Amino acid sequence: MPNPTYEQVCSGHTGHAEVVQVEFDPSIITFEQIIEVFFLTHNPTTMNRQGNDVGEQYRSIIFAHDEGQRQTAEAVKAKLESEHVFDQPIV
Repeated sequence: MPNPTYEQVCSGHTGHAEVVQVEFDPSIITFEQIIEVFFLTHNPTTMNRQGNDVGEQYRSIIFAHDEGQRQTAEAVKAKLESEHVFDQPIV
């Protein structure tokens, strides 16, 4: 569904997810630091759920703008998993 409303996304029938786009100054904070905050401020081990909000629209997801960001996100995920930061695997 192109350009759904918030209410439509909340219905869980659009295929969209609730997301934010973060603009940042890399001289102040790195993309890696942002990804670490992302993983550590929510539960990335629950499939399609954040707290009491349940449904595909609440999946834990990162949209990278380029291959470097994708690789950084994957590296942070692998690091957190190897350090057993969470009791369950990151989904």
